[in-house]
Amino acid sequence: QVQLVESGGGLVQAGGSLQLSCAASGNINRVNDMAWYRQAPGNQRELVATITRDSMTNYADSVKGRFTISRDNAKNTMYLRMDSLKPEDTAEYHCYAALVLGTVEADYWGQGTQVTVSS
Repeated sequence: QVQLVESGGGLVQAGGSLQLSCAASGNINRVNDMAWYRQAPGNQRELVATITRDSMTNYADSVKGRFTISRDNAKNTMYLRMDSLKPEDTAEYHCYAALVLGTVEADYWGQGTQVTVSS
């Protein structure tokens, strides 16, 4: 019953913006660190941005100044605001969360949402 569900992907022109959301649901005691990853066909998975429960953030150099990661702990939801999008941002974006079910922390992944940036 525990799951992460991403939304907000789509097709956008270069220079445009999108906001991705990742909602955790189920019998969750605590959501700890969360992150956004992306993977384009033929490429390795890339860590895009991370955010702790206390909202300390870190970004890949390729997205610094353009993307903003945030979270709402009351809603168990994480966001990724993507501005000034470039064609090289095209990828499938996946949500990651370290979830505490009972007393044990485990890794969970969303199903992914596609972001396509046209030139």
